[in-house]
Amino acid sequence: MSESTTRRDFSRLALAAAAASPLTAAKKPLVPLTPGMKLSLQIPTGAPDDDLIFAKQMGVEWVNIPTSGDQSTLENFVRLKKKVEAAGLKVWNIGSSNVHNMPEVTLNLPGRDAKIEEYKQFLRNLAAAGLTYTTYAHMGNGIWSSERETTRGGASARAFRQETAKGYWANKVFEGPLSHGRRYSKEELWENYTYFIKQVVPVAEEVGIRIGIHPDDPPVPELAGVPRNIFGNFDGYMKALEIANSPNIGVCLCCGTWMEGGKYTGKDVFGAIREFGKMGKLWKIHFRNVSAPIPYFVETFVDNGYTDMYKVMKTLREVDFRGNLIADHVPSMVGDRRTGWAFSIGYIKALMTAVNADYRKP
Repeated sequence: MSESTTRRDFSRLALAAAAASPLTAAKKPLVPLTPGMKLSLQIPTGAPDDDLIFAKQMGVEWVNIPTSGDQSTLENFVRLKKKVEAAGLKVWNIGSSNVHNMPEVTLNLPGRDAKIEEYKQFLRNLAAAGLTYTTYAHMGNGIWSSERETTRGGASARAFRQETAKGYWANKVFEGPLSHGRRYSKEELWENYTYFIKQVVPVAEEVGIRIGIHPDDPPVPELAGVPRNIFGNFDGYMKALEIANSPNIGVCLCCGTWMEGGKYTGKDVFGAIREFGKMGKLWKIHFRNVSAPIPYFVETFVDNGYTDMYKVMKTLREVDFRGNLIADHVPSMVGDRRTGWAFSIGYIKALMTAVNADYRKP
């Protein structure tokens, strides 16, 4: 392909991404999800060659790629997708930390409207690059963790102790007693979410993007003055989906986060899978395990937590889950950074094989 052809193709994509008007554009039908679970590997920004080879060697067909800063552009999304496909793999989603866990949006801080516009352009860029799904998280003061601890065999893992935890996201640290100088009300959080989602839905529908919303991690009812009343429990999710009122807004169910919540989520992880699956809103699964519910947990190996992961997989099969399933927050193991991922993916593949075989039995 010539350089002029490449520039011409990119210019066409850029114009397509910028030309849409949510006030006038018709809705684009969602691409149907084909039968079966799509096992995916999270790979580093830039899609290194060795990680693509690693995915192929494990028999994974899909990858998920994070981006941040000036990497979150249409040009880079197109480049990444072409690179992955040239390796014989497919991209389920490309994320951007620039428009994920935005305090400006969740808490109505200065710069909110600019962030919403950035998010809408992000959706247009994904669609112009040929992608149809993205995960969104709506936490106002980040993901909260304590100092790392160890799990089985001394493997290093994320931990949460409510008395010592801090919030982290995109090189920002959030601390108590009040991370943003005051206490926010639940009503404020609902107003801010509604303001955001009502602007985002028309764009998602215009370009045919599914948005799976991730649970608050951890789903403690309130952290440093910020309630987690929307995506911290089942009833909050249901109300949020009703407000969105769109086929394009659904759920990225992080099983580990849901397990962290324990009694606070209102339904256990099995009940959540059944309900969201019945609604046709379950599009991505973070398949991981934890040692116990809050106020204290350690993220442990997928086969070493308090939840029966075979039962989780069986429940996904029972609801005919057709979305993307990934390992997540994997404890480190002896070897390089891929060792833990290899263990998790191998275990997940074995569960999928066993459940599919059991499902076919008379």
